Amino acid sequence: MVKPEYVAASPEDAGIDSAKLEELYARVQRDVDDGSLPSAQIAIARNGKLAGFRTFGVARVGGEDVPATNDTLYTIFSSTKAIVAAAVWTLFEDGKLRLDERVADIIPEFASNGKDAVTVEQVLLHIAGFPLAPFRSLDWDDRDRRYANFARWRLTFEPGSQFTYHATSAHWVLVEIMERRTGVEYRKYLRDRILDPMGLDDLYVGLPAALNNRVADVYHVVPPEPPPGGWGEVTPDAILAFNDPAVRAVGVPGGGAIANAAMLALFYQPLINGGVTATGTRILKPETIDFATEVRTKDYHVDPLLGHPINRALAVMVAGGDGNSHLRGFGRTASARAFGHGGAGGQIAWGDPESGISIGYCTNGFRDPIDIGRRGTAIGSLAGALALDAVPAR
Repeated sequence: MVKPEYVAASPEDAGIDSAKLEELYARVQRDVDDGSLPSAQIAIARNGKLAGFRTFGVARVGGEDVPATNDTLYTIFSSTKAIVAAAVWTLFEDGKLRLDERVADIIPEFASNGKDAVTVEQVLLHIAGFPLAPFRSLDWDDRDRRYANFARWRLTFEPGSQFTYHATSAHWVLVEIMERRTGVEYRKYLRDRILDPMGLDDLYVGLPAALNNRVADVYHVVPPEPPPGGWGEVTPDAILAFNDPAVRAVGVPGGGAIANAAMLALFYQPLINGGVTATGTRILKPETIDFATEVRTKDYHVDPLLGHPINRALAVMVAGGDGNSHLRGFGRTASARAFGHGGAGGQIAWGDPESGISIGYCTNGFRDPIDIGRRGTAIGSLAGALALDAVPAR
């Protein structure tokens, strides 16, 4: 549940136009009403507080259909990456990590098969050269299997030479770095350093078993078809694996967090408001956030399918001002500085430092990627235009 201190008394109290918010709700509900999706959940935050939160449709929980409510939790897939990123950013702020460090100097087991020159920055930007690196989720808690996986991985391209999305592999490396540099288990570090200070009690990287009865099962609304370029790591079976309580318990750092849309919207509020929550808790310094959200990929680091520059900062995407923000998951109305990370199946999560708006959108139904893209553009564009004023009050 959302803590009362993070909930605005009304949309207007958070600087959100309630009439436009209703239009956004109607657009989200439309996909449920016409049968495109089984359920969908949307949340908007501004000025540090939740301005709106609604859920539509039916959630399949444990194989049984039940009404989806604001209490329903969803697998947020790669929107998890930004949450892990924020924890990694604390290492830079604390002087425990540098971008130019070689991963092999931190994780010696990683050095084999030509990976010895891979840098921390390359891992964060998905240009590290090991996008297709198998790692069973349940291997994480067995240290020997974990290190054997790191050693077994091979490069498929020269590090730094191109962008290819590392769906899960990069973030297994990042949380290993986190553990070695902090001495704290990564799920605990995320909870202690990011989630609890932000007041995000209903966002889980590693789901407690007792909460499985709140999580909407993911499933394919239509038979899945391979995307251009093939499945890669994100196969239909890999998606359905997140219905397994054992996999949910791991907290896969590249895509296994469980949350509701309100938690996603509120996660971005401190990050777009100088690093401070609505209650005055500092999460990160403003200069750390600026450092972390600066676009670092080059023009030749392009989306392999669409051909536009990928606009990657440190484990998050940035909307950019080149007219391609909708292709990066931000709709057409967000500012060039908006940043965040979507997730498989059409999860939406970003914050905009210019407008002060942040969004969380969750669904458990998987459809054609073209449908997902169109839906994301429509919802993101409506969300980005909700502000009553041009400049946030805080």
